[in-house]
Amino acid sequence: MTIRPVADRHRSTASRHFAVIGAGIAGVACARTLLQAGHRVTVFEREVGAGGRMASESTPFGRFDSGAQYFTVRDPRFARALETAPKVCKPWSANLVRVLDAHGRVAEAALPALEPHWVAQPGMDALVANWSVPLGDSLVTQTQVTHIERDALDAKRWQLRTAGVDDSTHVYSGFDTVLLAVPPSRTRALLDNGKHSQEISQKIEAVRIAPCWTLMIAFPQANQPTMSHLGPQWNAARSTHHRVAWLARESSKPGRDRIERWTLQASAAWSQEHLRDDAPRVEAKLLRAFAEITGIRAEPSHAQARCWAEAQTQIPVGKPHLWDAKARIGVAGDWCTGHRVEDAFLSGLTLALKVA
Repeated sequence: MTIRPVADRHRSTASRHFAVIGAGIAGVACARTLLQAGHRVTVFEREVGAGGRMASESTPFGRFDSGAQYFTVRDPRFARALETAPKVCKPWSANLVRVLDAHGRVAEAALPALEPHWVAQPGMDALVANWSVPLGDSLVTQTQVTHIERDALDAKRWQLRTAGVDDSTHVYSGFDTVLLAVPPSRTRALLDNGKHSQEISQKIEAVRIAPCWTLMIAFPQANQPTMSHLGPQWNAARSTHHRVAWLARESSKPGRDRIERWTLQASAAWSQEHLRDDAPRVEAKLLRAFAEITGIRAEPSHAQARCWAEAQTQIPVGKPHLWDAKARIGVAGDWCTGHRVEDAFLSGLTLALKVA
């Protein structure tokens, strides 16, 4: 195990060093805001890059948005932030419908376009990747924080124990503040059952987030000149099928490869019931549901299932972020107020403004 102390040569009475755990949109929004305020930030992310549930999967048939499918813009602060990445975000003509499954029949009812649907290109993770560029080497990827604890050399500060993909372990020390931008289960674990902040632990005890099985499928044969348009005329649907809550034609999104690709997201109840199933079993069940809803009965050339253990907030915290000034620990995430992409951004932003 190696110990990596934080050098003090850049410290001033105003500047502090923040550890941000999690590089989803909440963590990156928080870290960027703190950097702009003149503070030092180190962001820890267990995956290979920033994104969180703004995730995209690369396959030989094109990219799939395996997490968030799109976002809407309601808050002017989010709108201003998006102006910094004008070439990344594009409106998506989702042609959204609701699929009604009643008495064994499937009908389609068009939904009114109440607000624009936006996507990042070439995948949803592109927005978070763009916003993470200013972090530079301050973004430490493929590194999972396993414990937070008081600094061995200065009890007023924090140190983090981490594990890397090569089973290496490190200790990063000298942090004034620790900010958690990870799902509730990891937040609870890092708080060590309230040991580090009883105040925050109590406030997140009632939070509930449903899991979600996602299926990504590709039909390259649909792009052959001899084959007509495959499946329905709509590009996205909210479904009342007992297995499927959402369907999207990935190839209809701007900046995507034109190979016919679909993403299905299972309902919360079905995902919970089948949470422990293996991927092949889930793939088979969701493929059958896909055929029932869309009428597409062709065998896909690619099928891949992914389970998000914590996907859609059912019971939120009820406030944009949490902050324990005495412990100097904060929490951000979409699950503080809801489950929208904008909720995650505003959570990270408001936490940073609170602690800066």
